[in-house]
Amino acid sequence: MPSQGSEGAGELRYHGGNINAARTLYPDAPEPWIDLSTGINPVPYPVGCIRPAAWSRLPEAAELAALEAAARAAYGAAPDAGIVAAAGTQALIQWLPRLFPARRVGVLGFTYLEHELCWRDAGAQVHGVTALSELAEYDAGIVVNPNNPDGRMVSPEDLAALAGGLARRGGRLIVDEAFMDLMGWQGSLLPRLPVSGAIVLRSFGKAYGLAGVRLGFAAGSRADCALLRQAMGPWAVSGPAIDIGRRALADDTWRAETASRLRHEAERLDGLLRADGFEVVGGTPLFRLGRRSGAGEVFGHLCRAGILTRPFQARPDWLRFGIPGAAAEWERLRMALPARPAVP
Repeated sequence: MPSQGSEGAGELRYHGGNINAARTLYPDAPEPWIDLSTGINPVPYPVGCIRPAAWSRLPEAAELAALEAAARAAYGAAPDAGIVAAAGTQALIQWLPRLFPARRVGVLGFTYLEHELCWRDAGAQVHGVTALSELAEYDAGIVVNPNNPDGRMVSPEDLAALAGGLARRGGRLIVDEAFMDLMGWQGSLLPRLPVSGAIVLRSFGKAYGLAGVRLGFAAGSRADCALLRQAMGPWAVSGPAIDIGRRALADDTWRAETASRLRHEAERLDGLLRADGFEVVGGTPLFRLGRRSGAGEVFGHLCRAGILTRPFQARPDWLRFGIPGAAAEWERLRMALPARPAVP
């Protein structure tokens, strides 16, 4: 077992959710582990009964169209915008560099690493930038909005203006709105589509707590969405995912109640972190980002208590915390984070 809190964390920095690696590194930690390393709603949408036909036959085109119509309504997309469902936003992130190639790509950082990796794998020169205006000089720009891990928001008006400038030069703006679902329409670029040169990604599994369903959406011009649909081929989304997604996206009451609950619980988590000497430097209703000296030691301390959080190699004083679920998880986190002053 690692003797220092930051030892062994390297295997857990690339993505959240790697509970098996955490068990290997901390074999004496109590079970069950509490996974706070991802930004996934801990209280999932109630799936209920899935039609037997969703399992036993290939999805019909009309069923996929009904799912995409539900997404259009839930996201406030205009009728003339294109929208296409996929087996998770990760699949879309990997397709974009191959369908819309760019030589120079700018990524507004510090952010989700998969965008950079996928564009590099496709042969692009990828550069991190610190200001939105810098993206205007690239062939393609990437903005995660709200940003993962700090929750930074860029106004949709600024994004639309940037997309228009890129389009005039033959470029595109990719806006990843994976954590936008519980933050309302006002911050989203999607209701303003189609905006020339803009593609918006939305995740289903995070807000609805159903990451294993593997469902996500891209929205933009009808031509761009047609290219994505053709590339993914027929039956890109499973029958059960269509069945669950269509019902969940149409449930406005559940989404509003969930957003209210998670905002309250995010405030509760902020209080626990501040009591432990963290400065809360950002987040969304699905995760909170704390900064303090000795964050690596806190990470290890929590792992030994069977609680996995999200460290960042490039930001050793940061830890990201997902929202606990059941009352027992809140109590275990509270007991594992005794109030103590930050290390000077």
